[in-house]
Amino acid sequence: MVKKLNQSKSKRNQNLPQQLRLENQVCFPLYSASNAVIRAYRPYLEELNITYLQYIVLMVLWEQGSLNVKELGRRLMLNSGTLTPLLKRLASKGLVERKRSEEDERARVITLTDEGRDLQDQAESIPHKLVCSLGLEKAELQQIKQLCEKVLMVLGDDI
Repeated sequence: MVKKLNQSKSKRNQNLPQQLRLENQVCFPLYSASNAVIRAYRPYLEELNITYLQYIVLMVLWEQGSLNVKELGRRLMLNSGTLTPLLKRLASKGLVERKRSEEDERARVITLTDEGRDLQDQAESIPHKLVCSLGLEKAELQQIKQLCEKVLMVLGDDI
């Protein structure tokens, strides 16, 4: 009986269309590489007591100073269902403030606190550490970034 099941499974695998085989998918290595890179960040971010998503929010705020939630979500390609609890956690850690906009009371503006700005100094070495851990040449990293940006340009509006 077991032998018959294995033979049936083997025949089924042989008939599997090429486009359904995992090794032929573009999405799987992208997904796996993304997860691996985020895991590589983890030890550096744990020292700062933040997650990867909190880190990228802080990166945008270090660059911009303050932003409304809608613009922050657009920049990070995150919806409000993901962003709102993330911002609440950053606020509870004392890294950001969430205030009502003076121009539009319905909108929230996210601003770094002094503690959030101070974290920038501690995070400054993280990108270099991560690049070193990847073991890729600068040109390879630029190529990966450009190809990912190209995919996002095509699919970004659907995210």
